[in-house]
Amino acid sequence: MASFPLSNTVVVPPSCCSDVSPGVDRAAVRFFASANSGFDLGKPVSHGGRLCCLRPMCGLAESLDFHNGTSRAPFLNHRILPDLFVSKTTEELVRKNDTKLRIFSGTANPLLAQEIACYLGLELGKIKIKRFADGEIYVQLQESVRGCDVFLVQPTCPPANENLMELLIMIDACRRASAKNITAVIPYFGYARADRKTQGRESIAAKLVANLLTEAGANRVLACDLHSGQSIGYFDIPVDHVYGQPVILDYLASKNIPSNDLVVVSPDVGGVARARAFAKKLSDAPLAIVDKRRHGHNVAEVMNLIGDVQGKVAIMVDDMIDTAGTIVKGAALLHQEGAREVYACSTHAVLSPPAIERLSSGLFQEVIITNTIPLMEKNYFPQLTVLSVANLLGETIWRVHDDCSGALEPFCSLGID
Repeated sequence: MASFPLSNTVVVPPSCCSDVSPGVDRAAVRFFASANSGFDLGKPVSHGGRLCCLRPMCGLAESLDFHNGTSRAPFLNHRILPDLFVSKTTEELVRKNDTKLRIFSGTANPLLAQEIACYLGLELGKIKIKRFADGEIYVQLQESVRGCDVFLVQPTCPPANENLMELLIMIDACRRASAKNITAVIPYFGYARADRKTQGRESIAAKLVANLLTEAGANRVLACDLHSGQSIGYFDIPVDHVYGQPVILDYLASKNIPSNDLVVVSPDVGGVARARAFAKKLSDAPLAIVDKRRHGHNVAEVMNLIGDVQGKVAIMVDDMIDTAGTIVKGAALLHQEGAREVYACSTHAVLSPPAIERLSSGLFQEVIITNTIPLMEKNYFPQLTVLSVANLLGETIWRVHDDCSGALEPFCSLGID
């Protein structure tokens, strides 16, 4: 018997990609494990009335250590996976399908792309990206993608304009190389906050970026935690919108905080739907709302609190942390209202100055983020925890590639009644 935590929060080192199990049926076999339940390695586990698949792609059989408290999980490989799950037909099908699936990475977040490829049991595609002396970007694919299903992993994080232009040129290179389908995997979608006009004569940059991606030749977009759901409507191509909530929820569940002590807090009125969905999945915890008045871009002033946080463990939930002004002022208000501990949870850590100084000031018990945006080593502080969305994105990529209709619903729904 063996047991281990859910693996969708594990950070996978690139070095494990050299030892991949080639004969695992990715669409049929999953070992569903939790921190408190064991299972027999010789039996597949049914979850939710169906056989699930958690693809054990990497050749690790021991726990993975990662700093700042990230969850750990062992991986299985062909040396310890029972032969009954591997058939000659399965091996042939997997190898045939894998030849048509390509993962390429831009320069914005190569580590996340490597983790995604490792989860899928693939190597990253070979691509040459360089910048000329005048700043122009050059992209050349160094392997054939003719007739292939190509996924380009490139968040448009700071420097947003550089990374966006690089993604557009990568898409154009794939289109001119006769790729069958081109999917732009954008873990963090820059310009997402410019999704509407709040004053006269303003641009709607989110719509402009959507048009640029479509005109460059993208056939599909895979995005994680868009700032607002209506941004999907700006695209004239299919958009798979997944949420980082399962990753953060699994980590919080491992902390064993009593459900009666929890309260989920939205840092502003606009995030109430997100916080309500989060609270529902976190033992149906009560909800509180921070009311704020914004006097300018990146400037926020907290006014009052709606809800009761006295003696509670407050979980603040937002899609991104930029300068951290909103969430820090909200945390200060929660402490004034009697909250025992305050946790900050966010999918995207933009962390523009002076975010690090604000977040490490002692207001938070823990700041929990994901790796949709790469974090420089100098920006780590003791209360910071980084979780990986590689398995979440990797699973979504495989299901899109494998045309699993309806299989993305658990990842793409906020779960609001």
